[in-house]
Amino acid sequence: MDKKQLIEMPFWDAGEVCVVCGNPNVHHHHVLYGTANRKKADHYGYIIPLCYEHHLGGSGIHYNRGMSLYWKQLAQKHFEKHKGSREEFINEFGRSYL
Repeated sequence: MDKKQLIEMPFWDAGEVCVVCGNPNVHHHHVLYGTANRKKADHYGYIIPLCYEHHLGGSGIHYNRGMSLYWKQLAQKHFEKHKGSREEFINEFGRSYL
């Protein structure tokens, strides 16, 4: 799945396999996380399926700033294309990732 497909899809109906490696044993990761943003991520559907290794493991999104930023940027691009302006994104999530 390429970046354009990810931005276009109803966020992120990637199925129930890890979006990184395709492993069917997944956790659901809130792309925009933290106490204030978790419910908002649920509301907008900014949740991705990740296997243990890519979620919480040593190479996981919680330990890899580049990987985390990549998905946050995709979420923001999706929001700006389908939901509202950059200003509205910042008002909703506290900052811009672009």
